[in-house]
Amino acid sequence: MTFVVTENCIKCKYTDCVEVCPVDCFHEGPNFLVIDPDECIDCTLCEPECPAEAIFSEEELPEDQQHFKPLNAELAKAWPVITEKKPMPPDAKEWDGKPDKLKLLER
Repeated sequence: MTFVVTENCIKCKYTDCVEVCPVDCFHEGPNFLVIDPDECIDCTLCEPECPAEAIFSEEELPEDQQHFKPLNAELAKAWPVITEKKPMPPDAKEWDGKPDKLKLLER
């Protein structure tokens, strides 16, 4: 099992989750984070650290967020690893909880 970053991370990208990951499985894009499913060890540390509540175990992944599982795998191969917390975007709180953000994902 792995964990999956979902839509609410788009344009929020808090990075609190990155700091607690013992295996450096997070990858950073311009406005979204993903988890490399081949690196994730299912430690559960990242999920409670996400202020946007955008991280789910694949077993608890909501039906409407299932497409983020292959998207995490795809983008983890293209984006660099992130290992340290960074300042959140200045407008992150405004985007937290907004629906239909997939179209805003920057690759």
